[in-house]
Amino acid sequence: MASKKGIIVTISILAVITGASFLIWTIPENNETTFVVSNYDEYIDGVKNIHEILEESINIEYQNLLNGEISPNDYNAIADVTTSQITSQISEFITSKPPEKWQDSYINYMNAMKKFNAYVGETKVLSDLIEKGSTQEELDETIQKIESLKEEFKEFIQISDQTRPN
Repeated sequence: MASKKGIIVTISILAVITGASFLIWTIPENNETTFVVSNYDEYIDGVKNIHEILEESINIEYQNLLNGEISPNDYNAIADVTTSQITSQISEFITSKPPEKWQDSYINYMNAMKKFNAYVGETKVLSDLIEKGSTQEELDETIQKIESLKEEFKEFIQISDQTRPN
């Protein structure tokens, strides 16, 4: 019962974050939209906070998947919501057009979000392998790729922090 409650709470948190992101901006179909940011330091901190929440949520559910406490289908539904939120954050980065002194930091954080999205996608691959009853070798290979992507997105976050203007 607790795992269903956890799933509901996780999906609710992700849905609220997604809804809040879409309230911040709208995209007209035929116009180029610029996401206006006045404080680039606070904006990237806000994105990092959202990213940390998404990462924590997906890591909890990923562990639940590995422990057999959540079904692969339930995990994939949660991962799809997370991927949607990540894509929204990447879109905001693209349309924010930071000044030149912030571009390196923004580009590196955007790359971190892209790698995080790939990480979530690879966890879905693992989920599908678990559902199919794949061999331990296939599972281990995918887990290794997941860990590699995790290290890559964390490295991009560090580079983003290091390239922030003073």
